[in-house]
Amino acid sequence: MSTSVGAPSNSSVKQGFAAGTSFLAATFLLVAAMVSVFQGITALADNDLFVVGVDYTYEFDVTAWGWIHVVVGVFGVVVALGMFAGTAWARGLAFVIAALSIVANFLWLPHYPAWSMVIIALDVVVIWAVATWRPAP
Repeated sequence: MSTSVGAPSNSSVKQGFAAGTSFLAATFLLVAAMVSVFQGITALADNDLFVVGVDYTYEFDVTAWGWIHVVVGVFGVVVALGMFAGTAWARGLAFVIAALSIVANFLWLPHYPAWSMVIIALDVVVIWAVATWRPAP
């Protein structure tokens, strides 16, 4: 079955949507990474700002979580800038950084639940966009 010349196929519409979402994903990754850096700096500067549960399974010091967020955030900013430039390595690393961010924010959930859930949702969008977009050869 063929489509008419002027009508886009379902696949090209999906790819156009995924390409646009990839630009949005780069923006989401950049914003999430910058906030992660700020969140880490805040944890490093003032340990008393975040609530620490009594019996939390993944018990790290808030300072350790601060460094984790700073490192993941800095790598996320670099990868997001690479995605804006359209590099292939950034697309691959965006998947990895978003997955690491999901894990870090899941483990950070008891300290800052609302923001952790927002970042996890944004990272899922980033992973979807990077996984579905196939750039034209």
